[in-house]
Amino acid sequence: MAARKKTTAGKTTKSPRTSGAARPGKGFTAEERAAMRERAKELKAASRPRAKGETEESDVLAKLATMKGNDRALGERLHAIIRESAPQLEPRLWYGMPAYSKNGKVLCFFQDAAKFKARYATLGFSDQATLDDGEMWPTSFALRALTKTEEAKIVQLLKKAVG
Repeated sequence: MAARKKTTAGKTTKSPRTSGAARPGKGFTAEERAAMRERAKELKAASRPRAKGETEESDVLAKLATMKGNDRALGERLHAIIRESAPQLEPRLWYGMPAYSKNGKVLCFFQDAAKFKARYATLGFSDQATLDDGEMWPTSFALRALTKTEEAKIVQLLKKAVG
């Protein structure tokens, strides 16, 4: 649909719409549109029966396998930490990202740096996570490497988030 444009004579004419790329700061980025398409595929797949042996965890593992370099290493290690320290969380994909849910609702997720061309990966928590600490608390954490110190912090966050 074309947008209306007023001319100097007070008449309106049709002007062609421009793409989001031509209008900086407006609309969704290509990466955001791709994430929305991934979410639509996830919802469609969830409504269909799965093949024997196919699980949502296998979808998460397949997604991790497509990641490159440090993102892949971080994602795979984070998956192992979550499965070990919070086995009650169910792995699934969420907007194309590995996520972990409780009672069908996403509790936390891993966003690789490449997903939105960021300089670091992110471990994020939804409002379902009970990380409440006063009137303000962090819900996402930048990840560049996982040492024993970071792993211990993540385990503590998971235990608190699960409640």
